[in-house]
Amino acid sequence: MSDSTVFTAADPDEVHRIDDLDENVDIYAASGAESDGRVFNAVGGDWEDIVGEVGSRPEERIVVNMGPQHPSTHGVLRLILELEGETVTEARAGIGYLHTGIEKNMEFRTWTQGVTFCTRMDYVMPLHTETAYCLAVEKLLGITDQIPERASAIRVLMMELNRITSHLVCMGTGGMEMGATTVMTIGFRERERILSVFEMISGLRMNHAYIRPGGVAQDLPAGALQAIRDLIPEVRKGIHELELLMLENPILKGRMVGVGSLDLTGCMALGITGPMLRSAGLPHDLRKSAPYCGYEKYDFDIPVRHGADAYDRLCVRIDEMYQSLRIVEQVCDELQNNPGPVMVEDKKIAWPAQLAVGPDGMGNSLAHIKEIMGTSMESLIHHFKLVTEGFRVPPGQAYAAVESAKGELGCHAVSDGGTRPYRVHFREPSFNNLQAVSAMCEGAQVADVIVAVASIDPVMGGVDR
Repeated sequence: MSDSTVFTAADPDEVHRIDDLDENVDIYAASGAESDGRVFNAVGGDWEDIVGEVGSRPEERIVVNMGPQHPSTHGVLRLILELEGETVTEARAGIGYLHTGIEKNMEFRTWTQGVTFCTRMDYVMPLHTETAYCLAVEKLLGITDQIPERASAIRVLMMELNRITSHLVCMGTGGMEMGATTVMTIGFRERERILSVFEMISGLRMNHAYIRPGGVAQDLPAGALQAIRDLIPEVRKGIHELELLMLENPILKGRMVGVGSLDLTGCMALGITGPMLRSAGLPHDLRKSAPYCGYEKYDFDIPVRHGADAYDRLCVRIDEMYQSLRIVEQVCDELQNNPGPVMVEDKKIAWPAQLAVGPDGMGNSLAHIKEIMGTSMESLIHHFKLVTEGFRVPPGQAYAAVESAKGELGCHAVSDGGTRPYRVHFREPSFNNLQAVSAMCEGAQVADVIVAVASIDPVMGGVDR
């Protein structure tokens, strides 16, 4: 066969000379499908859409999938990219591959058990989700003002530590995706320090179910405050190490400055919140604009940048970690000077009542079990009903929001007067912020898509809840 003959995709059993082919026939196309005599090579997306779009846009193009496998796509995120060479002409986000069904499952559990579900949504910042849910439930119960100050302070302590761990995961994984593995190892090294404190306080490194309607599951154990005080300078040193490694690195700046830009107008139009919004110049933070859990008592600043690109989002997150450490120091002083209860006084809501940890570090202590089972039949019955059936919440609906590591995290809870939620829906920042993929990526290079998506910091557990 001569060099001027090929097998066309339209009919692989028939040989044509190149000079005899119709100009609309793509000789490099895959075999299989024809439309009006033309052959298209599709590697992703919906077939009908691709044929329709190519029919109206005959220029050379290719549609590729990025994901939903894990590398570079932050979980099971599928990005459908239309390329012209190395330039992204269209970017679409395909979600729903995780489909945890958490919000629906919460309708079949008691109000307290709902915490164990929502904490698994954004598994990188579970304590923020737990707090938003509990604040909404407490609004429905009408006990917002009855939450002990110590419980609110512990919530702030845990959320600010969790904010740092979330930002460290964002920077670590983002750095790894750009090839900077040292950023990953340093970021996760510092995160491990904080997770060890979480384990000391709640018994778990992640998915804690520690924050409960009415307060927290249990008070800080002996030595926890000192462990946190010892942790602060170490984490501050690690953050500074990341700062020195990244911020003035010419290679990193070349990859991030001017990449994934989304100005303030775009953020407002798409409902973007969190570090993305603050990198565009707006100092919007619910901890200041709509304080909750006593945030108005603490002295801290809201970091703002004006470049509105991936680099400025990195700078905002680093600045926020320093501010979180400031808050943690203040909360430690408050907790040391003000002992008190950590659960609402109403025993019909406080679950589990006076939880005590046994010598093995798990479960209830024998003394606590003996007290409940041996001193009062009424307390045993009440404890049994509270744990198995749960407390009733008056009919109504409530919305509560917190400033999570990724933006405004809100919970809309609806009660029909029963012991289970009628409906719980979360305003998850990862879901809203992911809308920005098209605006940030179209017109950029393929390599810039990785950086842009990493700067959004989506976690698909929160998107596909």
